[in-house]
Amino acid sequence: MREIEVKILEVNRAELEKKLFSLGAKKTFEGLIHGFYFDDDVKSVRKAKNTLRLRTEGDKVMLAFKKYVKKDEVKVRDEFQVEVSNFESMKLILEMLGFHAFKEFKKKRVSYAIGSVNFEFDVLQNYDVPEFLEIEAEDSETVFRYAELLGFSKSDCKCWDGKDLIRHYGFD
Repeated sequence: MREIEVKILEVNRAELEKKLFSLGAKKTFEGLIHGFYFDDDVKSVRKAKNTLRLRTEGDKVMLAFKKYVKKDEVKVRDEFQVEVSNFESMKLILEMLGFHAFKEFKKKRVSYAIGSVNFEFDVLQNYDVPEFLEIEAEDSETVFRYAELLGFSKSDCKCWDGKDLIRHYGFD
C-alpha cells in the first residue's frame, strides 16, 4: 500500500477532535504503541532510506517494511505490513536473519478515520516533543484538503519522518 502523509506540529487535539467529529470521523484506536526499528550491521535498510519496524499497537503485533519513494511536499513510501501473533518470536526471527534493533520507541496514539483518510495524534514517550498530528491519505491533494479543513495551511504540513521530527526539537 502506498503511504502518503504529513505531520503537523504542536496541535491542540481537543479542538481538532471537534472538527474531525463534525466532518464525520470515527475513532479507530487509542493506546500505547511500543516498538523497535531494525537494521543489519552495514545499515542497508537505513542507507536506502527504508524502514523495518516491529511494534505493538494495543493488543496487535505488527511487522512493517516501508520502501522509500520520495519526500517533497509529502512523505511517500510503499508500505508492506502484516500482523504477527507473537512479538518476541518475530523479534527473534529478525535477529536470526541478521537484523538487530537499533532504536526503541514508545508513543501514545489516538487515531481517527474518515473513509480511507487517517488522522493520528501522537505523543512520543522517549522525547519531550509536543503532540503532533499525522494525516495519511491515498494522494497528496486529499492530505492537503483535510489539513485545510482542519485549519492548517500547506506550509504547516511537514513531510518529515520521525528522525526529522526529533531533530527539529534538538534531539538526535
